[in-house]
Amino acid sequence: MASIPQTMKGVIIEKTGGVEVLQHKTDLPIPKPEAGEVLVKNDFVGVNFIDTYFRSGLYPAPSFPYILGREAEGTIVATGSPSSSGGDLHGLKEGDKVVWMATGAYAEYTAVPASKVVKVPGSLPAKVGAASLLQGLTALTLIREAHAVQKGDWVLVHAAAGGTGQWLCKLLRSVGAHTIATASTPEKLALAKGAGAEHVVNYTTEDVRARVMQLTSDRGVVAVFDGVGKSTFDLSLSCLARKGSMLSFGNASGAVEPLAISRLSAKNVRLMRPTLFNFIAERDELEGYTKELFDMIVKDGLEPAVHEVYPLSEVGRAQSDLEGRKTTGKLLLDPSK
Repeated sequence: MASIPQTMKGVIIEKTGGVEVLQHKTDLPIPKPEAGEVLVKNDFVGVNFIDTYFRSGLYPAPSFPYILGREAEGTIVATGSPSSSGGDLHGLKEGDKVVWMATGAYAEYTAVPASKVVKVPGSLPAKVGAASLLQGLTALTLIREAHAVQKGDWVLVHAAAGGTGQWLCKLLRSVGAHTIATASTPEKLALAKGAGAEHVVNYTTEDVRARVMQLTSDRGVVAVFDGVGKSTFDLSLSCLARKGSMLSFGNASGAVEPLAISRLSAKNVRLMRPTLFNFIAERDELEGYTKELFDMIVKDGLEPAVHEVYPLSEVGRAQSDLEGRKTTGKLLLDPSK
């Protein structure tokens, strides 16, 4: 612990609101790892829509002040003792290069439960872990468990130029699905196409439902992967085939309004609000899916597209860009700046 400083840079919120509530601090105390935890010096921190949900109050923060952020990559610089409750450090030790998903990522150092930390293979380039973990695992579990996509299936992906959207396009192409992707500009449509979408639709100038029905011979798609939320929910339902799956996994445009469950009976639609963390709650699930994702990246060249690495001090700009749909691909923070 002698080489670890006493204070660190980090971002806290003391109340919910707009980006103005984000406070960049340079003198936060560095946490000490408790039993079953490791202290990670973060090199790159992922920015995700869920961060904005906690900042705005859409999701309640457990307490204030609160450090946002759910994922990062870095190096273990200290470890706590094994947990007295039966957990362990899962073979993790000082010096290990790791990725993790928990809480408190918007900081130079984070004490993380060892159960949420995974070593990264030496063949994985810098930044790729933080740029792929949460969004890549979200996409992978969506097509494996939320709806098990099969070769030849027709599926619809909204916001396909975003981080998770591009991952969905990549992975759906790898399983042989026919992907229809929506985005708002020709540039974003080109990104979705490059990521693997077979067909692209500009939702600002085209009738998405009409195009979906044309492509599917009026059958509709077997699954819709919708991370947008309120503004696309009704459209998504209308694009589904009989016995299709509606997977609403995000709130980029706001939370979906309550609906009458009887609406699903018209086509025997399945409705799910999946979250990644319930797919990887067990250690073997986290390790298994992370290994599969990293193997795809290393062996198949499915690296994520990084939009920009923002200084931590410019976190407000990063979140504003994300919420304003000004970005394509993954947003990262450099916690040292």
